Amino acid sequence: MALQLTDDHELAARLATEAGRLLLTVREEFADAEPSERKAAGDKRSHDFLMAALANERPDDAVLSEEGIDNPVRLRSQRVWIVDPLDGTREFSELGRDDWAVHVALWEAGELVAGAVALPAQGITLATPEVDSPPAAPGKPRIVVSRTRPPAIALAVRDALDGVLVEMGSAGAKVASLVQGLSDVYVHAGGQFEWDSAAPVAVARAAGLHTSRIDGSALAYNRSDPKLPDLVVCRPELAEAVLAVTR
Repeated sequence: MALQLTDDHELAARLATEAGRLLLTVREEFADAEPSERKAAGDKRSHDFLMAALANERPDDAVLSEEGIDNPVRLRSQRVWIVDPLDGTREFSELGRDDWAVHVALWEAGELVAGAVALPAQGITLATPEVDSPPAAPGKPRIVVSRTRPPAIALAVRDALDGVLVEMGSAGAKVASLVQGLSDVYVHAGGQFEWDSAAPVAVARAAGLHTSRIDGSALAYNRSDPKLPDLVVCRPELAEAVLAVTR
């Protein structure tokens, strides 16, 4: 077993931050390129960096990455890093947007035990183990949604809570907005994968937020099928009202 000189929380935060800096460089290098080229370069370089760094820092651990080939050895591993090298490729490709992210999470023996969400264009990294709880909500519940075609389930939650919609890009940016006190509810039922939510959920839990499936059941990671089709993240005091709609 390799000697671990770095705390898992510290490692998650450092790798997410460094991958984010790399992505900012890619964005500059490909500023005049087609958006598709910018996205492809960002995905590849961030993935390659994270895979090399984890192989060096945690050679005995398995990795599940959006951009990598899924190796079934992870299902026999006690420790699996779940990473999204670039969450929000559309936002990343649109110069000037800052609502994209890098996700780095660690699953160990059935639980998410560490996680970091970097928002490189905002110069922010949110990471376990200690995340400040969001400040009190200023008014009506704010339901964070994608910029185009808000899902019906989010509209139903808005109506039930007499809330307002806040438009934002990537899943990581959405959950980060809850942690920062900029929104109050995120519901998703349109299909995701484990790498879309593992790190955001780890950070949200550290901040004291509610996380679950839309039926209220627990989120499970490192499954044979990495699809995780739905998600609820919200202030704990709103969980009962939100789940009354989503169940």
